[in-house]
Amino acid sequence: MSHHLLFRAGAMVPHLVSRCPVWLFRWWTACTPGATVQHKTWAGMTRTPVRGSPWGIVDISPLVRRGSSSTSSRADEVMLTHNRYPVQRLPFSVVSEEDLVAFERIVPSRVITDPEELETSNVDWLRTVRGCSKVLLRPRTSEEVSHILRYCHKRNLAVNPQGGNTGLVGGSVPVFDEIILSTALMNQVISFHEVSGILVCQAGCVLEELSRHVERWDFIMPLDLGAKGSCHIGGNLATNAGGLRFLRYGSLHGTVLGLEVVLADGTILNCLTSLRKDNTGYDLKQLFIGSEGTLGVITAVSILCPPKPKAVNVAFLGCPGFAEVLQTFSSCKRMLGEILSAYEFMDAECVQLVGHHLRLASPVQESPFYVLIETSGSRAEHDAEKLSIFLEQVLGSGLVTDGTLATDQRKVKALWALRERITEALSLDGYVYKYDLSLPVERLYDLVTELRARLGPRAKHVVGYGHLGDGNLHLNVTAEAFSTSLLGDLEPYVYEWTAGQRGSVSAEHGVGFKKKDVLGYSKPPEALQLMQQLKALLDPKGILNPYKTLPTQA
Repeated sequence: MSHHLLFRAGAMVPHLVSRCPVWLFRWWTACTPGATVQHKTWAGMTRTPVRGSPWGIVDISPLVRRGSSSTSSRADEVMLTHNRYPVQRLPFSVVSEEDLVAFERIVPSRVITDPEELETSNVDWLRTVRGCSKVLLRPRTSEEVSHILRYCHKRNLAVNPQGGNTGLVGGSVPVFDEIILSTALMNQVISFHEVSGILVCQAGCVLEELSRHVERWDFIMPLDLGAKGSCHIGGNLATNAGGLRFLRYGSLHGTVLGLEVVLADGTILNCLTSLRKDNTGYDLKQLFIGSEGTLGVITAVSILCPPKPKAVNVAFLGCPGFAEVLQTFSSCKRMLGEILSAYEFMDAECVQLVGHHLRLASPVQESPFYVLIETSGSRAEHDAEKLSIFLEQVLGSGLVTDGTLATDQRKVKALWALRERITEALSLDGYVYKYDLSLPVERLYDLVTELRARLGPRAKHVVGYGHLGDGNLHLNVTAEAFSTSLLGDLEPYVYEWTAGQRGSVSAEHGVGFKKKDVLGYSKPPEALQLMQQLKALLDPKGILNPYKTLPTQA
């Protein structure tokens, strides 16, 4: 049977004509604002309409959880990192009154010592690690950063560079009393070239604000993250963030053209070139992308921005199993080709958590798995035709059982929110054990299934989602509170399993504090030794972001 897709301009969603079986797609009913849909969910929830939802429905019934009560208990105060983890303070100096006077000369009225103001900068976004820094500095220029680091190098004071503090591995907050060096005031756009699409800006610019800036000239940033409203471009580079556009635009190692970096002794390394080609010796900027502030402080960046696509479509589809998720991806690559810009997957528990904690509605019927597919192209008619043929194929073959398609910007954002806000929903579910793994795509979900059986009712939720197009699994386990015994059941099991698949223990979140001692599962001893040598060369006193990124040395 041929499955014809009709695009209705008013609703901006596709609707299968009446000759198609109703079980194939319930797009029109589920996606029309104000529609009421009552049906049993696969986990026992029901849906009722809620005013203000772009889909007209939202999950409000109690969430079915494995092995826990319905209330989440969170400690009022996050335990100090050095109390929770076995880490010893290195012999750095302690900040004195004379040091504060010196800092006040360098950054007048931008030396923060108020404990209340320091509180949020001492705790990570997930509220899992907490330092006890007494000083936060807010420079505005690279020269001020240089003066600060020169002084700290001379005094042997440890420094914790910090951007938007949205990291997920404890790399952006102090472990002990390191001085917090915030880039928040380094937020100026230096230049944008509307022909080449090259943006030059300071490291403290917020990613979402940069996106808005370049959109004036019909360009976009080459990376997009769920934390885009808070994260800084400098932090994105320091962690080599991957994000939602990686499948289309690739790694920051390819899109970054130049950097300005301040080294540990205060030296300003100006490699802020805007050249697409520069084959003059070692490509030094690559050392600092992904170095997490341990080799130098990134203060400015030159980055290549792609043109803004004229036509964007987002499909949110339900799949009956992970095998179908993989087969749909194969069909996607083959049939959508150059317009495919994102392929994300999430399991049913992720969507339940987003509905329960954030009251975001899924517009499709409950399925064991969901995929979000984005296309970006230059001709709406061309893209719509390719997408229509693809959807007919996956529907007709049973790879997809239900779905919705959006071209309207409001509904596109609503669909993306189901994927982007999973991290936020998990953080509201209790203490989160997070794993960001690269694995062969065919084994991507096996670890989630194995952990559910291994942990049983001791975990509230074990969920898997991520960038299937990049082979990147975000494995998350939630519990009522931090538990040493639960951590012992997870580690090193997760890392050993990953190493057995020749995967990576950190796909895109970085290493930070939490993953530094598991690098050996992904890197040979020779590589780790070379990393230590580079650190010793560029930061001989070890003052830059200590206790992070590199394995603890005996």
